[in-house]
Amino acid sequence: MLGEDELSHEIIAAAIEVHRHNGPGLLEAVYEECLGRELMLRGIAHVRQLALPISYKGISLECGYRLDLVVEDLVVLEIKAVEKLLPIHEAQLLTYLKLTRKQLGLLMNFNVPLMKHGIKRMVNGL
Repeated sequence: MLGEDELSHEIIAAAIEVHRHNGPGLLEAVYEECLGRELMLRGIAHVRQLALPISYKGISLECGYRLDLVVEDLVVLEIKAVEKLLPIHEAQLLTYLKLTRKQLGLLMNFNVPLMKHGIKRMVNGL
């Protein structure tokens, strides 16, 4: 099993491959589907569209939140296809990390000329 750092490098390599093949300009769902396929081809376990219930005053509420991808039960991926990443996108991923008690997340914007410019690594301080 890979550690978080090695795993994040593998995920980034998979995202670069997806971007190299498809380029920018598609919907987020397309990149999510393709990235899931690329991770599978690389033998990396992942779950797509994982339900994320919210706990409110001790009660679990299903509010419709879904995590784009969770890789090896360690890394949360938030996929975007936007003109520019905004602070709200970072806040969203940090909230997901806190709610899942995961430490590492990758915010990936596929709507960029070079994929390496669309990736932001984020760590939950727990």
